[in-house]
Amino acid sequence: MIDMARNPKQIGNIVQRARKKQGLNQTELGIKAGLRQETISLIETGNPAAKLETILAVLAALDLEFRIVPRSKNRPSDIEDIF
Repeated sequence: MIDMARNPKQIGNIVQRARKKQGLNQTELGIKAGLRQETISLIETGNPAAKLETILAVLAALDLEFRIVPRSKNRPSDIEDIF
């Protein structure tokens, strides 16, 4: 399954799900990414001030990648943008 994120909150949700799926707590992910636990928490809660470099480090630690694709329209996942 491919996760799509269009805002910081959605990125945070993806990071949190991936972290839990791998059985990591925030501190362990922080160690893997070279970041503090507090930074992981801020990302997972959708803090819009997170730097792209920081998000990329977290994604790499989770063995995930960042892709840019054309925005899709009228997909079921778009409902998340309403709430």
